[in-house]
Amino acid sequence: MIDALATDATDWGDRKDNMVEVIIAVLALALGSGGTFAVLKIRDSRKESAADQVLANAKNKASEIILSASKSAKREADELRREVKKSEEKVAEREHALLNKIEELDARAERVRQSEQEVEDLKGEVLKIKDQAHAKLEKIAGLTKQQAADKVMALAEKETKNDLVGLVGKLQRDAEQDAEQRAEMIIVTAMERMASEVSSERTITAIKLPDDDMKGRIIGKEGRNIQALQRATGVDVLVDDTPGMVVLSSFDPVRRQVARLALEMLMKDGRIHPARIEEVVEKAQKQIDKEVQRAGEDAAREAGVVGIPPEMIRLLGELKYRTSYGQSVLRHSIEMAQLAGMIADEIGADVRISKTAALLHDVGKAVTHRIEGKHHHIGAELARKYGMDERVVHAIEAHHDDIDATTPEAVIIRVCDAISSARPGARNANAENFAERMKDLENVATSFDGVDKAYAISAGREIRVVVTPEKIDDLSAVKLARDIADKIESTMQYPGTIKVNVIRETRAIEYAK
Repeated sequence: MIDALATDATDWGDRKDNMVEVIIAVLALALGSGGTFAVLKIRDSRKESAADQVLANAKNKASEIILSASKSAKREADELRREVKKSEEKVAEREHALLNKIEELDARAERVRQSEQEVEDLKGEVLKIKDQAHAKLEKIAGLTKQQAADKVMALAEKETKNDLVGLVGKLQRDAEQDAEQRAEMIIVTAMERMASEVSSERTITAIKLPDDDMKGRIIGKEGRNIQALQRATGVDVLVDDTPGMVVLSSFDPVRRQVARLALEMLMKDGRIHPARIEEVVEKAQKQIDKEVQRAGEDAAREAGVVGIPPEMIRLLGELKYRTSYGQSVLRHSIEMAQLAGMIADEIGADVRISKTAALLHDVGKAVTHRIEGKHHHIGAELARKYGMDERVVHAIEAHHDDIDATTPEAVIIRVCDAISSARPGARNANAENFAERMKDLENVATSFDGVDKAYAISAGREIRVVVTPEKIDDLSAVKLARDIADKIESTMQYPGTIKVNVIRETRAIEYAK
């Protein structure tokens, strides 16, 4: 600031000097050379005087500025001093408060230490009293601590075992009862939901003729017509004395159906000769092939099963003309597929596998006249040959008792087979076959040593076995019942279950005289 004031003063002096110089120059021109010297001297003295004046003014300005700045600095210093003093006072107050807190905490810590010491002292006294009490108890009971603990544990273990045994037994009984009730409900529900015809189909082996003259036309001259028919169809045509009836005989139900259809077409047409017979049989064969394929497809569609190979579909269709105890095998298979789907859905098994296996479980019966072996083994091999799921193969193979069922689906097929075969009206059996089966059942029981008599009752659902008490004791009777049941399972075919009841009676007779 002082420099700025000095600069302003210098500028003012320069302007003033310039004006003076101008005046002097005018005078010098008027006075000549002498006057010029005088003028120059005057000008120099004036410059010195002006400079001194400017310097003095600058010093005065500087002094004033310094004085003002000194006063302002003093005021600010006083203000800072007062603020510092206030801060120092606050710090002192906080320090005093902290000191009070520290003293308070020290006092509290001392009290806590004293309390801990008191607790430790009390703990020692309690342990001492406890040891004294244990010593007194051991002295009174005559047992050490470890011995008493072992006895208590043994007693608790015994009681726990007894409780657990009782609980396990109760749970097992409840589980068996619940499982049996649930199984019955599932089966009953499935049977109620299943709408199936009670009357079963039978294979048609006899054809009614319009008149007896038709027999001669069927036989033909020197038997040429009947020979041509038998040769073309592979079926035996039996013409006997039965009025208005011709009997067809063959182990192949499809061939028998082809022969029946061809013979009906020949009788309707009226032209019966070897050439016409071959033509009609070929036409009937094509028609039956279509019906077989359509029957297999319709059965799969009705059962809700998809993904069956075409070869298996055809074999399935051939079951339309196959019967078992008068029951249509195809209708039986469809019925089983529907039952299996319901039961599998109830118990959480694979519905698709169950329905497929149930529909195809008897497919081996379509070729039993061509392939040796049991139908369920044949069916399993066919399913395996055409790339069916292994679970389906196992269920087909295990739906009879010679192979154990290891999957839920296989068990379901067994159950459904029993339900479908054993329901009222499912199978037709004449009196002769029934009597023979009852006799076979009694013969199985009487084949064992110690058996006196055997009676098949309840339509073959139970067999009562009377044993000789001198040869069979109570324990042997139990084993005999099991052996008879095992032999029945391995040698006989039957729907449902057969109850084996072994009766052993001992009578002591004495007379009082």
